[in-house]
Amino acid sequence: MVEGARLEIAYPVLSRIESSNLSRSASALKRMNDWRPTEAEIQRRDAVMAAVFDFIRSNRTIKLPVFDPELDRPSDQYALLSVGIEDNVFGGNVADYRYQFEGEEDLLHLIVTGREGQALTPQEGQRVAGFLLPDVSPALIWLRPGEFSQHFYVGHDELTRVCAT
Repeated sequence: MVEGARLEIAYPVLSRIESSNLSRSASALKRMNDWRPTEAEIQRRDAVMAAVFDFIRSNRTIKLPVFDPELDRPSDQYALLSVGIEDNVFGGNVADYRYQFEGEEDLLHLIVTGREGQALTPQEGQRVAGFLLPDVSPALIWLRPGEFSQHFYVGHDELTRVCAT
């Protein structure tokens, strides 16, 4: 029954996000269609994911980077827009997006934001998640949509089962 309730809540939220600003959605679609990861972005993804798997296999917690107030930030309106702006082993950039991983004992959290603090759609976040976690079925990744950040969660057991090298 909980799953059904979650679906009932998620659908109106996604519909409201997408229909709230059609021009923003059209702009997001263009950004997504124009996006082709560079070789450097692919290499960074591979290095980040290797670090993620190393921490998961050794049962270490993946923590967010220590906040540096001296860094230029895209916005002080929302704290999550500045998460991962510090150079760190669990984050990177691809196209117009920034991504940052953090983890707990059994769950991996992926935060996706616009590099310049701009709003982004759940579909943009899903594209970044698909780039980072191509072997994980989207059905096994839980999405918590937002206007300026998209959050994805996947269990360590599923992640290591399908992505282990």
